[in-house]
Amino acid sequence: METFSEGSPTAVIDSARTSELLDQMLAALGPLQRVLLIPPDITRLPSGAGQITVQLYEKLRDHAHVEIMPALGTHAPMTPAQLRTMFPGIPGESFRIHDWRHALTRLGEVPAGFVAQVSGGKLDYPIFCEVNRLLAEGNWDRIISIGQVVPHEVVGLANHNKNIFVGVGGQDTINKTHFLGAVHGMERLMGQAASPVRKVLDCMEDRFARDLPISYVLTVRSKDATGQIVTRGLFGGDDRTCFHQAADLCRQVNLDLLDEPPRKFVVYLDPAEFHSTWLGNKAIYRTRMAIADGGEVLILAPGVNTFGEDATIDALIRKYGYRGTPHTLEMVRQNADLTDNLSAAAHLIHGSSEDRFRIRYCPGGLRREEVEAANFEYAGLASMLERYDPAQLADGHNVMPNGEKIFYVSNPALGLWGLKSSFAEQQSTR
Repeated sequence: METFSEGSPTAVIDSARTSELLDQMLAALGPLQRVLLIPPDITRLPSGAGQITVQLYEKLRDHAHVEIMPALGTHAPMTPAQLRTMFPGIPGESFRIHDWRHALTRLGEVPAGFVAQVSGGKLDYPIFCEVNRLLAEGNWDRIISIGQVVPHEVVGLANHNKNIFVGVGGQDTINKTHFLGAVHGMERLMGQAASPVRKVLDCMEDRFARDLPISYVLTVRSKDATGQIVTRGLFGGDDRTCFHQAADLCRQVNLDLLDEPPRKFVVYLDPAEFHSTWLGNKAIYRTRMAIADGGEVLILAPGVNTFGEDATIDALIRKYGYRGTPHTLEMVRQNADLTDNLSAAAHLIHGSSEDRFRIRYCPGGLRREEVEAANFEYAGLASMLERYDPAQLADGHNVMPNGEKIFYVSNPALGLWGLKSSFAEQQSTR
């Protein structure tokens, strides 16, 4: 059931209007005594979900017990400072930490035959549907999932039931869906609402989650003419209607389609959001559909000081490196540690240029030998920041004082860059 739907490519939905729409949703849901909120974590700071979570908490706290579990997926838990930044005013004791390897309950199993069908026969394993046990055992009157619909390298367009089955899901779901997306191919699914991974998540929702009282609040965000991030659309409901409405708008405002492929992208990673290549490789994922053959992606990454978000994934990235699809698939066949962590294998595929373009990382906290061992090129951060000063660059095409032409991206999490020719014949999001 749809509870609200508002937005357009030029709309600006402010805090006051957001509050009115949330009131509309809560009125439709009726009296609530126990509510679980599932927003994204700090890596989705521009999503607007933090503000919405605070508004919902304020509306509910006087008459309902409210708990909040950020959808970490494989990410590190949020620090107290990050919680205060993203969810100001909500007491720390209201938050719960999701652990993707433990504290899970199994709701069901997507059959191997279904996976074989959606993957075109490339994979034939079953996928367990596991979620944090708090969802199933918390006796909630309502679980409200909050997030942004935005292009995504694994599922095509992020959010909706991904926030549940991946964001607070278990390692079998995360590993196998990530690998499914990688084997299918990023270029075939990014910016699409329909993908093999989305079909698996929809299957989980239809077969195993009918008893979970889930409602969704979805944002669509983009920059305005002044460079400020604003909410273009806000959609709410308890079925997939709100997702498809958000997906339609997202494709209008978050796809930056170019006539010609740039030879060089310079991408800045805000240190408040990006501290690992696991997160920071959005600089690669979101630009690779646009970069010219033989071109370069230069990544200014002052906050990046590690590869993985936990010790296991970090060690696997360091061991195998970003060496492309054929090498990674062979390593999966030969090595149990990678077979047991297919999301890491998928990440290694996503983060490779497949020998088509150069990737130069300028991290604030990784040494040259570490970066080069992972099969990236290295450049010193200070000298590159002096040459490509983010304060002096505008998003899009820039010509440097020496005549060099670059395409600058101030935050790769906000969109997807591609070629008009690549998207001209893509199917509808429905």
